[in-house]
Amino acid sequence: MLARVWSASIVGIDAVKVGVEVDVSGGLPGIAILGLPDAAIQEAKERVKATLKNAGFAFPMRKIVINLTPADLRKEGPCFDLPISVGILAASEQVSADLLADYLFLGELSLDGSLRPVAGVLPIAATAQKMGIAGLVLPIDNAQEAAVVQGLAVYGCKNLSEVVDFLNNPGLYKPVQLDDKVEMLHTASLHLTDLKDVKGQAHARRALEIAAAGGHNLIFVGPPGSGKTMLARRLPGILPPLEFAESLEVTRIHSVAGLLKNRGSLVRDRPFRSPHHSASGPSLVGGGSFPRPGEISLSHNGILFLDELTEFKRDVLEFLRQPLEDGYVTISRTKQSVMFPAQFTLVASTNPCPCGYYGDTIQQCTCSPRQREQYWAKLSGPLMDRIDLQVAVNRLKPEEITQQSIGEASLTVRERVQQARDRAITRFQGEANLRCNAQIQSRHLQRWCKLDDGSRNLLEAAIRKLGLSARASDRILKVARTIADLAGDDELKANHIAEAIQYRTIDRMQ
Repeated sequence: MLARVWSASIVGIDAVKVGVEVDVSGGLPGIAILGLPDAAIQEAKERVKATLKNAGFAFPMRKIVINLTPADLRKEGPCFDLPISVGILAASEQVSADLLADYLFLGELSLDGSLRPVAGVLPIAATAQKMGIAGLVLPIDNAQEAAVVQGLAVYGCKNLSEVVDFLNNPGLYKPVQLDDKVEMLHTASLHLTDLKDVKGQAHARRALEIAAAGGHNLIFVGPPGSGKTMLARRLPGILPPLEFAESLEVTRIHSVAGLLKNRGSLVRDRPFRSPHHSASGPSLVGGGSFPRPGEISLSHNGILFLDELTEFKRDVLEFLRQPLEDGYVTISRTKQSVMFPAQFTLVASTNPCPCGYYGDTIQQCTCSPRQREQYWAKLSGPLMDRIDLQVAVNRLKPEEITQQSIGEASLTVRERVQQARDRAITRFQGEANLRCNAQIQSRHLQRWCKLDDGSRNLLEAAIRKLGLSARASDRILKVARTIADLAGDDELKANHIAEAIQYRTIDRMQ
């Protein structure tokens, strides 16, 4: 007998509907799986056989052919365990096949019949809803994540026996309702760090506020112990929360990466990713035989923090140039090409030289000019061009270290950041895909960053003196636009341009 069960496979951050056709017929007992399955699916032969027996079902000792359609699409992962099991039970007439055409099944099976969570549930649920699928049957640990999609009945089951009972008696089960208590995930540890704990560093704090308000890339340069990493890790606390559409985008990426298992549904807080400087290029931009998102995509709508930037390999850092400009990355393989969103804010920190004390007023630098030149050669001009805010952070003075006064709290700064972003959103009405000033294109500069004669002369003088490129000058205008938004000004003024220029003074430290 032939049975067809619907499932899905992930391609990039999207899903493709997959048919699981199971034929049980006469012949020597055995299982054959067709349709470009990976090793995890091939292993399902023995896994499903043992699971059905342990769950109290009869495994047909006949020839079983399982075909995964479309045949030219590569399939991967253990999420096909459940549809294969249901297909075998339906083909052997142990379960009703009436609902198989209307529902989509996915889930990994343990040998005792329990269902384990799988990755990529949210994009699969979204695809199922668009295709008119009536409902989704999946592990209970994935149910809240899938329930985010409106107009789709989601049934979370603990084990295979519950799935079979649902198919035989569907009226006894109700769809999962989204639990408001777990609707949003919180990374509370990020909010334990507050700007009020930072002593001094007024210039760096101001740069953090500008970066948060405009989504601008930022680098801190200073000696060890000056507070570069501490400052950078406080940036999430002053960022506005994700909007619902942004949250869905972030959750889809994290779901595909397998970061949402057993955790709930939507991600509310902006991502903060901090890979080690030993990271490879594919780990940053994504890759693999079945392409998966890398750190830059996991940082989408959030922050990618690269501590000790000059310790990264130069070729790895060069991978960031195109995503920083375009906001997405395309991973090409022989048989497929996928695109991952990567609209992130790059925050980096580094020492000014190998010993760390070049320019320090307390400890003398022991590096030669040649060593400093080689040290900074890891950061190419095109990469530094794309970093809007370049801030020198000095070590605190003794009186600043011992001061008892408390600085401005993150919540207060966050309110100003939100007001500045609201002004920008109002200005962007009618323009798709613009959410902050860092995303402004060159064609928008004449409209939103008009300069009077004094401001234009000031910018031209800075370009000549600092040798700035056209890209760097455009980024100065974007930063000035953010500074004006923080000040509540509709027009750019000379003081806005002057402050923005201050953040372009260390493009090439020698």
